[in-house]
Amino acid sequence: MQVLETKRLNLRRMTFEDSEFIFELVNERAFIRNIGDKGVRTLGDAQNYILTGPITSYEKFGFGLYTVEWREIDASIGICGLLKRDSLDDVDIGFAFLEKF
Repeated sequence: MQVLETKRLNLRRMTFEDSEFIFELVNERAFIRNIGDKGVRTLGDAQNYILTGPITSYEKFGFGLYTVEWREIDASIGICGLLKRDSLDDVDIGFAFLEKF
C-alpha cells in the first residue's frame, strides 16, 4: 500500500516481499551499532520481524515503519516512519538506510 510518493521516492507499507531487503538492512554493521541486533539470521526471521513489527503496528496504531524506495533505480534503500515505543509516552520517528545510500 502506497503511503507517500515524491518525485524521487516512494514510501509504502512493508510486506513479506521485503524479507530479503530487511535481512540485508538489519544485518549491516551500522544498523547493529546504532539501532541494535534484531536477531534476524534467516529470511524466516526477516518475515517474523516484518510481521511482529511493522505489520502489527499498522494494525494496532494505523502507522509504523515504511519501506523507502528510490524510484530512479527501482530499489528499496531504507525504512522510515513512526513508532509507538513502550518506553516513550509519545510517538517516535525511526529510520534506517542501507549504508550504500
